[in-house]
Amino acid sequence: MTELPFAAALVATGTVALAEIGDKTQLLALLLAARFRRPWPIVAGILVATLLNHALAAWIGAWAAHWLTPQVLRWIVAGSFLAIALWTLKPDTIDEDAAATTSAHGAFLATTLAFFIAEIGDKTQVATVLLAAKYAPLWEVVAGTTLGMLLANVPVVLLGHRFADRLPLRAARITAALVFLALAAWVAWRGIA
Repeated sequence: MTELPFAAALVATGTVALAEIGDKTQLLALLLAARFRRPWPIVAGILVATLLNHALAAWIGAWAAHWLTPQVLRWIVAGSFLAIALWTLKPDTIDEDAAATTSAHGAFLATTLAFFIAEIGDKTQVATVLLAAKYAPLWEVVAGTTLGMLLANVPVVLLGHRFADRLPLRAARITAALVFLALAAWVAWRGIA
């Protein structure tokens, strides 16, 4: 079977866009949009922070793939997708202290710093590590995960808090959890290769 062009980027984009729905960084995007009312510096900050954070995560994932056997990697990836599925069900909240520290910075700098820090250990960063362990080339994984972050967060920034109360975040989290559960089952059944 031939692989689609840019398959790694497509899988990475879809995975991270789904994982980001209802995530704390999406809530952070909403907070920053409401606070600064300047969407484009916020979008640029999300882009820069995600590129830096996910490039580091992808490098770690690719490094781990070279040191682990395919069988061990298969079960780590399957277990991790299962953990992400469960983690997706837990709603995220924003730390009020983190929100208070953003007022001293410009919209771009505040967004870049806040997003980079918020992504450390986040499920989308973990997904990036896992995707980089499975897919090559690395630049496609980073480009895809970054695009997924932008697809999930740019509408939130542009629409702001005006429509936040109308979004069915609980249903979105459940759907995303089911997708990650299916990914875990698929990897466990089919393997990584």
